Amino acid sequence: MGINLPVVIVIVVLVVLLIAFLIKRNQKDKKKFEEEVIDAELPPEKDDKESL
Repeated sequence: MGINLPVVIVIVVLVVLLIAFLIKRNQKDKKKFEEEVIDAELPPEKDDKESL
């Protein structure tokens, strides 16, 4: 019983694609999370109608 090389190659390629997808999605989620944290820390802007 030998190793079926085409099947192993397909599985390795799928695993590499899955890892690349997860890394890319994680970076996007990290950026979105950082933006949400920054927005939550900043006080809301006031309308400066009085200064006109």
